[in-house]
Amino acid sequence: MSRNRQGTLMSVRPDVRVLDCTLRDGGLVNNFAFSDEFVRDLYLANIKAGVDYMEFGYKASAEMFDPSKFGKWKFCNEKDIRNIVGDNKTDLKISVMADVGRTDFKKDILPRKDSVIDMIRVATYINAIPSAIEILEDAKKKGYETTVNIMAVSKVNNDDLEEGLELLAQTSVDVIYLVDSFGVFYPEQIERLCDKYLNVAAKYDKKIGIHAHNNQQLAFANTIEALSRGVSFLDATVSGMGRGAGNCFMELLLNFLKNPRYNKIAIMNFIEKHMLKMKEEEVWGYDIPYLLTGSLNSHPSSAIEFMKQKRTDYAVFYQELIDHVL
Repeated sequence: MSRNRQGTLMSVRPDVRVLDCTLRDGGLVNNFAFSDEFVRDLYLANIKAGVDYMEFGYKASAEMFDPSKFGKWKFCNEKDIRNIVGDNKTDLKISVMADVGRTDFKKDILPRKDSVIDMIRVATYINAIPSAIEILEDAKKKGYETTVNIMAVSKVNNDDLEEGLELLAQTSVDVIYLVDSFGVFYPEQIERLCDKYLNVAAKYDKKIGIHAHNNQQLAFANTIEALSRGVSFLDATVSGMGRGAGNCFMELLLNFLKNPRYNKIAIMNFIEKHMLKMKEEEVWGYDIPYLLTGSLNSHPSSAIEFMKQKRTDYAVFYQELIDHVL
């Protein structure tokens, strides 16, 4: 069923929620090696900007990942989050992500009454949905808000996607995310996918979110296209910081939204203080290699390696991708 557009360029949608995932997706750029000053300043900037949720990183298992090789936000221990936010007596909610197969959720996710975290976000591939449901239901029983990100849907056939959405919508999850993992979709495709997700969500009283990657410089365009269809949870990162081509720019999104609660000034001040230097030290954002992987619906890992090697033979790389993908 095709849906009508929700709202106008000048209207305010009270159901919209903005989630900052700079530390989580951006952490994939620098192995989560953010300073406490960076994290605390980002937390304060998000509060001033009216951002609704701040994702601090992953709840990864320290038995699966060596803590000496990652910053603390790969693991998001309770004491580390509280060192930044105290008891978080603010309107900003705290979230973390649990990656299916990479988290010891029964041990590492505390009961909500013992944690400053408000929301558990579960990331899953389509074939791991039963495992994702186990984490989601555990988190809900512990008292958390929950979301689920179905990753790499550009690789999923229509029947499997429809079945997966039905399975997830029948759980206690609050929000189901459409994720453009490889930055492959155009707004017209986002429109059709959003309608599919929203139609399932309407049957079970769920919300839908969007998490976009910027391989073809469409993360912002796809995010506001999803918003116009009725999607209400919007992911963004400051300066688009994220794996490979990065994500929807927070400053672009806040500038677009007309709700007076959102204020881009605090984010711009944070960019001046921290992100200009960060861009000199780390590499992310649109570039030709990411365009090529995005256009071929391919994981960006090969483009990331291409960039690390400082290669510029784009045509050769394109042929390598075609030989691998086709």
